[in-house]
Amino acid sequence: MKVVIVEDELAASENLAYLLRKLDPQVQVVRVLDSVRDAVLYFSGKPQADLVFMDIHLADGLSFEIFEKAPVTVPVIFTTAYDQYALKAFKVNSIDYLLKPIDEEDLASALEQYRVQHQQKEVDGDQVGGLLEMLRKEVRPYKSTFLVARGDELIPLKTERIAYFHIDTGVVKAVTSDGQSFPMDQKLEDLEAQLDPSMFYRANRQFIVRRDAIHHIKYYFNGKLILTVDPPARERIVVSKAKAGDFKEWMSS
Repeated sequence: MKVVIVEDELAASENLAYLLRKLDPQVQVVRVLDSVRDAVLYFSGKPQADLVFMDIHLADGLSFEIFEKAPVTVPVIFTTAYDQYALKAFKVNSIDYLLKPIDEEDLASALEQYRVQHQQKEVDGDQVGGLLEMLRKEVRPYKSTFLVARGDELIPLKTERIAYFHIDTGVVKAVTSDGQSFPMDQKLEDLEAQLDPSMFYRANRQFIVRRDAIHHIKYYFNGKLILTVDPPARERIVVSKAKAGDFKEWMSS
């Protein structure tokens, strides 16, 4: 199977290529394209590919713009870091996607789905056009205040005061920059969808951290990272090797 990867982050494209070859040694990555411009030039010719993995957000625009400028007649699996609201649109429009950083099991499932639907048609241009318009115009109302319990009352907690969210003995709590802790009545997954991804990062299953709360970052074994936050967390905050590159990109953006 010949694969084309459209991805502007070198580490991400190399990791995807590695996982593809690990899952199927017969996979050949024939091209890696890192921009809308290069992809348009490639697909305007005669692409020799069976499947395309395409990141949504490229350095020079949204990859959906490729479909407006060139015929893409090859099945596409999108890779994305977009929130759950955008992902709902993908499901409605029957477009496959993988959430970044890409998990090996999810990738294997996507490849299996591709093989089952090997005769599927090219991506529907009207569907892609609708998604492109939505993402261009979307203004996301991120949460600015949470109502939290303190004794027998509810108080408004500004999101800007929160240093991190974490799971403490099964209870999700928000810890403020001055060290106060408040129990939350939502799961971390639900909170993550309500937070501005430029300010908050899901470090692991137990922690969502605010950019300003990260004091320093240390290298850990096997490519992992350890985050030190202020105020200090009781548990060690470890970022996995799979997410380390994405996290560093987020921190430096």
